[in-house]
Amino acid sequence: MTTLDGARVEVVRSYLLSAAEEMRATLIRTSFNPVIYEVHDFGLSVYDAHMRPVAEATGLTVFLGANDYSLRKGVEYVGVENLHPGDVVLLNYPYWNAAHAYDATLFAPVFDEDDLIGFLCIRAHWMDLGAKDPGYVLDSTDMHQEGLIFPGTKVVSRGEPVKDIHELIRFNSRMPDAVLGDLHAQIAALRTGERRLLEIYAKFGRETVLAAIEHIISDGEARTRAALAQLPQGTWTAEDYVDDDGITDDPVLMKVTVTIADERFIVDFAGSSPATRGPINMPFGATEAICKVILKSLTSPNEPSNAGTVAPLEVRAEPGTLFHAVYPQPTFTLWTGIVAFELILKALAQGMPDRLPASSGGDVPGFMMVGIHPDTAQMFAVSNNDLVGWGGTADHDGTDAATHVSGATGRGTPIEVMEARTGMFMERVEIRTDSGGPGRFRGGCGLQRDIRFVTPGEFLTVIKKTKTQPWALDGGLQPDPNQIVVFPGTDREHRVSTKRVNVVPGDRITILTAGGGGHGTPADRDPAAVRRDVAEGYVSAEAARDVYGVDLNG
Repeated sequence: MTTLDGARVEVVRSYLLSAAEEMRATLIRTSFNPVIYEVHDFGLSVYDAHMRPVAEATGLTVFLGANDYSLRKGVEYVGVENLHPGDVVLLNYPYWNAAHAYDATLFAPVFDEDDLIGFLCIRAHWMDLGAKDPGYVLDSTDMHQEGLIFPGTKVVSRGEPVKDIHELIRFNSRMPDAVLGDLHAQIAALRTGERRLLEIYAKFGRETVLAAIEHIISDGEARTRAALAQLPQGTWTAEDYVDDDGITDDPVLMKVTVTIADERFIVDFAGSSPATRGPINMPFGATEAICKVILKSLTSPNEPSNAGTVAPLEVRAEPGTLFHAVYPQPTFTLWTGIVAFELILKALAQGMPDRLPASSGGDVPGFMMVGIHPDTAQMFAVSNNDLVGWGGTADHDGTDAATHVSGATGRGTPIEVMEARTGMFMERVEIRTDSGGPGRFRGGCGLQRDIRFVTPGEFLTVIKKTKTQPWALDGGLQPDPNQIVVFPGTDREHRVSTKRVNVVPGDRITILTAGGGGHGTPADRDPAAVRRDVAEGYVSAEAARDVYGVDLNG
């Protein structure tokens, strides 16, 4: 094995990371779907020949971890002996893909002459693939209602598009131009990565690159284990609820036990609900992915990820339960994982309250409009994941109106895109006063968004934490939960969580997103900070007096 100094290893690693980022740029610049090029609802990863991740690009963190699981399952299904130069494989079978059917994973082998040297993987959200309902499926009761399924199917074979598969996709989509456009964008990004990976091997030589990869992975594991050893050791358990499963209104129990011991990080979901009838069940790979993000954030938040940085992780969830869906259990509405992200942190915060923030807004308030655009006569389906407040920490306030912590590298859909592409008009988007949980360090504030519809269509809300409050820490107070009010000010006004409603011009929807939990007793907050909050509109004068005990006239 070639021996390398640290500088050369770092140069090779930087080249690998640069290849991933160039794939990302290609995807963003060529995709058709705003959820890809605006929201960045994708994940791109680079692997060695043993399917170990060695580099990734900025994207949704839970997608990146899920890619690892998908690639292994996809290669196992196809057979590595059946992969050839120029192949691209499509996988969206949820139990192998670690996601729902619309998060399409494409992977490609990379060959240097006849030798397999690595794999490239890109996951991105497609807008329609023939599910029972357009846009998003909220109430499926089995996988076959959730869209056309590919278990590991070549869409490009030896460099040539497989026309029959492309046509199958075209004729099974309500939005074929956008879906095929995104398919080709992912293929283009894979080709970019293939060229760059081959250039890296040519520039440094195979032995040098392989030696650098071994060092990168072993160093990642050593750093992670060392960081785990410095964390509080112990076992902590927490419970929370998902609002419903999309079929009944009954809350669904989530339970987790987290153990840090012997340089291991064990996450056990025993005690959680059995799999539900509705589509909130988690494929095991998706469950594993959220645990990877938590581990990484605790041990090496400022270092690139690789196979070594998650080596100490062990995830446990019995098949057929909420966190380990099996065929044919429905999985489309994966908001369970978002709420569970906070659940794992809630357990860990018992052992390290000074290290972790209180809960953020607890969920991603997602919404979408589906309809026919009056200018083009074409179907549209455009979504947005709204912003929430982050929790206060032991030494600073939570961030106001930010992407939920589970997908903090993602973005919201710009108002200009939503208004141009759909029948929604945004009458108001503003910070909500008093929406952050009070504390010595307050939670960040959430938003109020008022939407008026100017064309008919369907409006979909996807949110699973409106009945229970985000949690606080160390004497802080909990904020109000997320709320969605449909048809406010009319005799049809009511509150919903995950719902599909018909709308006509003039109808309105109000979205009230939650702030983060408070950290520390509100009475201990610096009065000057309270006065500043009131002046800037984050806290009302009444809350300053009644909650914080600060007299603004004093």
